[in-house]
This record gives sequence, structure tokens and C-alpha cells, in this order.
Amino acid sequence: MCGIVAIFNNEREVTAESLDRAIDALVPRGPDEQNSWFSNNRRVGLGHARLSIIDLNTGNQPIASEDGKLHIIHNGEFYDYERITRELESRGHKFRTKSDSEIALHLYKEMGAACLEHLRGEFAFVIWDDENETLFAARDRFGIKPLFYVETDEGLSLSSEAKALFASGVEAAWDHESVFQNLFFSFDQDRTLFRGIRQLSPGHYLIAKREVLR
Repeated sequence: MCGIVAIFNNEREVTAESLDRAIDALVPRGPDEQNSWFSNNRRVGLGHARLSIIDLNTGNQPIASEDGKLHIIHNGEFYDYERITRELESRGHKFRTKSDSEIALHLYKEMGAACLEHLRGEFAFVIWDDENETLFAARDRFGIKPLFYVETDEGLSLSSEAKALFASGVEAAWDHESVFQNLFFSFDQDRTLFRGIRQLSPGHYLIAKREVLR
């Protein structure tokens, strides 16, 4: 497994310190390599803690598209990625790595959110689309890989674990209603035990633009 974190601010710049703290919190998930990337205006930061399994030499993340307009962070595994890679290459796509993660980047470039129709596996990923200033995040159909998020007045943050959101500066507090629901086994699928923090439901995706989440 790996760990991912994305911070998308409406106005303020994402600080290296807050992103680094979030990545550090994910090191147990990805002890082999930790990296980060910032958009030119610094309002978007992506971080990745990697457990190296596929493509040990060139598979570090975030991964950029060939034109540098898209960046992806991914936790999990895409099945049958070698066949999909060959099909994408036959349509003119040029890959930077041999990682299964990169297929989602190229499929998204071709078809946007419909890329999910061609992806099978256990995964959670975030793509930043710089040209359209859009963040796209998705989770596998069975919810095998986690993806937590919180929306505040400042913007949107997502991560593989709630503790990384806390490390980045999100206030840690119990959601008393969620705790009550959990005690009586009636827990809403997208709720967590923490105030303001949700988890993306299995088989769902979200799209975020500046001050807009849907």
C-alpha cells in the first residue's frame, strides 16, 4: 500500500511544512519514497508516500502527463494495466514510467471522469488538472483503498488516512453523532468518527474547482 495526500486551497498558498507533515504521517504506508509537487500558484499540493512494488526504478509519484498539465497520486493497483498501456500507446500516448498508476492519468486525459469505466482494481487516486483548475478524485468499487476528505472555508484536503489531515492542520475532534451511530451499528457510509471529515464512498468520485465541490 501507499499513502496519498492532496491539498487544494481557494486563496492561500499550500505551505511545504503542512504538506510535509501530512506526508510524514503516511510513511508507515509508504516507507520507500516520499515526494511532493506544487502547482505554479502554490494553491495545490500533492504528496505521496510509496511502497515500491511495481516499477521500482521509475514509478515515483506524483506522476505528470507528457505535457505537464496533469498530475496523479495513486494508492493501490490497477488490474490488466499492461494491456491498457499498449492500447493507449497505440493511440499516441507516451508513458514516462512502467507503473500501473500512469494509465489513469492517460485515460483521464482522453475521457475525463469516464476513465473509471475502464479501470478495475483496488485503488484511490487524485488527479490535478492544471489547465482546467480541477481536482478529480476516485475510489474503487468495493472501497478497498481508503480516501478521506475535508472541506473547509480554505479549500479541500484529501488523504489515505485521517491522521495525515490532522498533521496538515485540520482540527482533530470527535463527531459525536457519528460516534453514537457507530455504537448502534447504523453508521452512514461516508461519515467518519471525526468532525468534518468524510470518506469518499466506494465506487464514487468527486470533482472540485475553486470553492465548488460536487
